[in-house]
Amino acid sequence: MSTATTTINSSETPLSRYESQKRWDWNTFGQYLRNMRPPVAISHCTCHHVLDFLSYLDQFGKTKVHLNGCTYFGQPHPPAPCSCPLRQAWGSLDSLIGRLRAAYDEYGGSSHTNPFANGVIRVYLREVKDAQATARGIPYKKKKKKRKMNNNTKNNVTNQASSSSSTLH
Repeated sequence: MSTATTTINSSETPLSRYESQKRWDWNTFGQYLRNMRPPVAISHCTCHHVLDFLSYLDQFGKTKVHLNGCTYFGQPHPPAPCSCPLRQAWGSLDSLIGRLRAAYDEYGGSSHTNPFANGVIRVYLREVKDAQATARGIPYKKKKKKRKMNNNTKNNVTNQASSSSSTLH
């Protein structure tokens, strides 16, 4: 990862949608770094460059995020349009960072120096998620993982069920 001109070239086999999107994202980020004044090599990229890139992408967003003073702040379905800005949705940014983190590791970067895996990025994404949820009146609920039942757990449940049913007359 010595220069910002590192791009992902096409291969002979067709790419999956994920791989195509990862390539597109990687090349877009590389172009962003090359257009900076002065240009930044990918090997010198920091989490601050990543944060600047995410802020830059907001101008292309399609998600209405109401400002604190907006009468529709916190309403999930506002009755009329307002002049609040459009931003990148939290989920889109989260997916983008995941693809860029994978691309960085895949194309020669050390996982220890991966700017996309930096804790500052995780904090930023969490703040964007919370701010968008509040502004749009849409709470994000963490999905609970289903517990896997192993044989011991299944046996205990079966034994408890049979012992409780045998006591009923």
